[in-house]
Amino acid sequence: MEISPAALEPRQMHKLIIGSVVPRPIAWVSTISAEGRTNLAPFSFFNGVCASPPTLSLSFSYNPERPDHKKDSLRNIEATGEFVINVAAEPQQETMHATSGDFDIQVSEIERFGLTTAPSVRVTPPRILESPIQFECRLLQIIPVGEGRGSATLVLGTVEHIHVDDHLIDDDYHIDIRALKPIGRLAGNSYCYVHEIFDLGPR
Repeated sequence: MEISPAALEPRQMHKLIIGSVVPRPIAWVSTISAEGRTNLAPFSFFNGVCASPPTLSLSFSYNPERPDHKKDSLRNIEATGEFVINVAAEPQQETMHATSGDFDIQVSEIERFGLTTAPSVRVTPPRILESPIQFECRLLQIIPVGEGRGSATLVLGTVEHIHVDDHLIDDDYHIDIRALKPIGRLAGNSYCYVHEIFDLGPR
């Protein structure tokens, strides 16, 4: 099948992308509003950008259900310039998925689902202790991409501090993927586990 993106509706293009660009890592993002309310939500348009400065990316899709078309997480990042990316891993898959619901802005997903928080070192939003790795980030850049349905806002964040469970990391900063047990995002309501790993030689 040959496909011209211009011939597709945003909904169709979205389905094609999320079904093809897989698996995607999941950022379980904790933020805090200007009024001090905590928020937690997972986002799978997430990746690393570079190591110097250490930078991570998040993409927030256009939200047609809100008057300003923004997710609460994006609104909080714009207001405060800070966020924490908590790596989503087993056995928190059910809770992580539950926090993706469209809750009222007054609701703290952290409190609603009984998650454990700890103060961050360099930023205000708390980190989630059920996550084995937490990146404290400060906003570097906001990049609008497109307009209306199907568009998104790309956020780049500079990593200010990192927390890693001791059993996951060695003295040379290698992460033990088998012990980490990250969760990957597929399409629809589908996710995947990282239970089989293979090497293809030195690079």
